[in-house]
Amino acid sequence: MTGRSEAIIDRMHALHPKLIDLSLGRLQALLAKLGHPERHLPPVIHVAGTNGKGSTCAFLRAIGEAAGQRVHVYTSPHLVRFHERIRLAGELVSEAVLSDALEEVERVNGDTPITVFEITTAVGLLLFSRVPADLLVLEVGLGGRFDATNVIEAPAATAIASISMDHMEFLGDTIGKIAFEKAGIIKPGVPCATGAQLPEALAVIAARAAELGAPLLARGEAWRMERDGAAHRFTDASGAITLPELGLRGAHQPDNAGIAIAALRAWNPPWLSEDAIIRGAAAAEWPARMQRLRGRLAPPAPWELWLDGGHNAGAGQALAETLRDWQDRPLHLVIGMKQGKTVGGFLAPILPLATSVTAVAEPGQHLAMSVEEIIAASGGVAKPGPDVARALTRIVAEEAPGRVLICGSLYLAGEVLKADDKVKGPPAAGAEAPRPL
Repeated sequence: MTGRSEAIIDRMHALHPKLIDLSLGRLQALLAKLGHPERHLPPVIHVAGTNGKGSTCAFLRAIGEAAGQRVHVYTSPHLVRFHERIRLAGELVSEAVLSDALEEVERVNGDTPITVFEITTAVGLLLFSRVPADLLVLEVGLGGRFDATNVIEAPAATAIASISMDHMEFLGDTIGKIAFEKAGIIKPGVPCATGAQLPEALAVIAARAAELGAPLLARGEAWRMERDGAAHRFTDASGAITLPELGLRGAHQPDNAGIAIAALRAWNPPWLSEDAIIRGAAAAEWPARMQRLRGRLAPPAPWELWLDGGHNAGAGQALAETLRDWQDRPLHLVIGMKQGKTVGGFLAPILPLATSVTAVAEPGQHLAMSVEEIIAASGGVAKPGPDVARALTRIVAEEAPGRVLICGSLYLAGEVLKADDKVKGPPAAGAEAPRPL
């Protein structure tokens, strides 16, 4: 973020220094002063979940755009620039438009305490209400029930991606409690699509959907996604669709694609077609989820450099499924994490699959966990980087050529993407979404 927008965001931090303060009241009062832009939006698909919600948003956007529709997208946080959070009818918001909207919302809010996420959500909703579009893909920031995005009263559909243990200090210390918060986006009579879930999570979601009379589209019951050779076969009450290789790579991505398709087919807008679903599923892209890096950081062939932003126990399990298919070549993990994360839960499923492990804390990485703490969590297996550049230099010089995967934090992923500068060619996979402020 640069220029006016950065200065405005800094001023907003001073009004309410807490980065996270889950509540709807402050934002609802501000939206009322702005003329209720949340009531003047294109049809909304609201997406929650612990892992996969960003990828689900990417599939939704790609399918809508494959059908020739104008799609707004709101995701959070960001990887490199704040502007990644707001996509207006297919284009990232410009600095001038973002700054003008921030200043307008700042004037209306005055000195009333409010979080930066609430301010930026108000900015997004204001812009989405003013720019014509056919669909708004709205990603929950944290949780669901008291997340700022939950001011939407009547979405076209809701979607809940995989739920696992994360942000326990805000959402609760059991899967059931976390699922209850995520299920807070379910609305009366509005269809809710969900993918593979732990039984405890699915029971909570199903109970909430039944309470509100919301049709629940659960994987294995209302829809299925099965491997069909090199392709995937999606089946629901409307019939079967054979999908080519998905645009987002990883063993967990068919679940996210299925959630997106199930939500769209439940809503059933007139523009949705089988062709759009097939082309969109193949075209979806999202940075920092099993993304092949080809820029300045990439080692020479035959080395490959990959980046993934997964950072919790559920992400570790999903990542391990993909890495099991990577055992044809040496695999070198470069791991950096955020303070407060349960490192052991993330590392346990992936460490046995690695040829070497290196711990890093990148300069500029927000709330970076120390290299020493990561090494301790690895049981002493990891070597000190201590940063990505030096880790890559050492690995290429000392280890057998193969694949290098940088992982463990979306904050780390943002710093890596800055250093890599640009990706030569299309991303090889997608990601949850943009992160830090």
